[in-house]
Amino acid sequence: MTSQKPAWLAATLISLAAPLAASAAVQEIPITTHNPDAMLAFQAGQAAADRGDGPEANKLFRTAVAADPNFTYAWWNLSNVTFSTEEFNAALKGAEQGAAQASDGERMLLEFNKLFLQNNFTGQVELARQLVAKYPNAPRAYMVLQGAYFALNQFAEQRATLDRALAIDPKFAPAAFVSGLSYLFNQPTDFAKAEQYFRKAVDASPGSDMYYWSLGDVARGSNRLEDARRYYQLALQLDPHDSTAPVKLGHVDSFLGNYDDARRDYDQGIKVAGGATAAFLGPFKAFTYVYQGEPKQAIQALDDLVASIDTSGAAPDQRLNAKVIALTNAAQIALHFGLYDDAERALTQRAALARDNAKTVGTPAFANIQESQIAFWDAQLATYRGDYKKAAELAKKNADLVAGENNPRKMEPVHEVLGLIELRRKSYRKAVAELKLADQTQLHNRYLLAQALEGAGAKDEAMRLYKEVSVNNFNTIDFALLRAEALKKVS
Repeated sequence: MTSQKPAWLAATLISLAAPLAASAAVQEIPITTHNPDAMLAFQAGQAAADRGDGPEANKLFRTAVAADPNFTYAWWNLSNVTFSTEEFNAALKGAEQGAAQASDGERMLLEFNKLFLQNNFTGQVELARQLVAKYPNAPRAYMVLQGAYFALNQFAEQRATLDRALAIDPKFAPAAFVSGLSYLFNQPTDFAKAEQYFRKAVDASPGSDMYYWSLGDVARGSNRLEDARRYYQLALQLDPHDSTAPVKLGHVDSFLGNYDDARRDYDQGIKVAGGATAAFLGPFKAFTYVYQGEPKQAIQALDDLVASIDTSGAAPDQRLNAKVIALTNAAQIALHFGLYDDAERALTQRAALARDNAKTVGTPAFANIQESQIAFWDAQLATYRGDYKKAAELAKKNADLVAGENNPRKMEPVHEVLGLIELRRKSYRKAVAELKLADQTQLHNRYLLAQALEGAGAKDEAMRLYKEVSVNNFNTIDFALLRAEALKKVS
């Protein structure tokens, strides 16, 4: 109990608010707690989050807020490592309990995450800039700002912000790691730079398995699959209980056509992960059947996953969100292969769960987000079935639902639907115009744009996009669906 701790220990723990390796010039966003047990758990949780161990961080931050229910910063950190919208929202409500006694920085962090539930990404950037202005030598403030830029697909600004964090503290591994991710996944990609940043993270934190399997991701993205396998195996040597490395080995085996081996890899990762994490990893195993050319088997595997999630050991809200992801994947597979009755069944289940989610969160803004996504998916189904009038009406419904959002990206799903309609009508130039306004970070939108460009006669630009899709090598449902088709285009 806290009362049994000597006063000097409590004072020492409070003084450890800044990372131990930080120099005197490095600031920390002020941390408000006078409970040494809460501080210990907070420090450990932050370290776990920095090394990518979300489940462990979740447990540690829960320990911190149990020791001090008014610990706003710990609640905020907990919200960042949750497995469902409901859990995220509950953590923010917990953070409000002690907000009146929290530091200005902690209150700004709380408001930043609350804006997420409103899709107010512009507001997040503005608030994050204020946070950086208040704490100009705090690397963690810059991490909040880079996240806001990332949400807006403003990758140049994101990268510059991360470099500012590293200039303050060159050994701040999370900034180096996220920089590597940005160059690995976001346009324009640069795998050499991604590797440089990941190696900086390794140098700063050589015991973190996450940074080693990130080097494997660079190799995988560069189509050096055996090198990727070596790095993933090294990560497993560092931490035999790592649930991510086996999953990534499963990705490599999926791409190499070793489907039985891939399914064994995924089973290992799912077994180690357990609980909520296992529920979210399940779809990868189903993707192996897509790569294998067996879409009905993939849909059946996802149906089985949805039926089994209730026994996964995850919390009810986590199970709901995991089911939504699995059903979304099932609908995407069914739409792609023309299995429209299966798609409708999956989307009907998904809509019911999304509305349950909205009721639990209980805000009009979040309910609108859910309804806009339901309209988007119903519009996709109508388009694939050839009911373009209904699809256009649903696209307008989507637009109306997001009209009040302070989010410059809010119309991207509408443009995606309208572009798909024009593509299927073979109105290629109109499709190009619409799809260029859709979210081009999504692999399927780049592929649709390539099809539209090819139809419009812009074959060189189309082939460039087909090639990008064919060698993406990151295991999403988009890549599972499109890899074989894209490879045929560029062969």
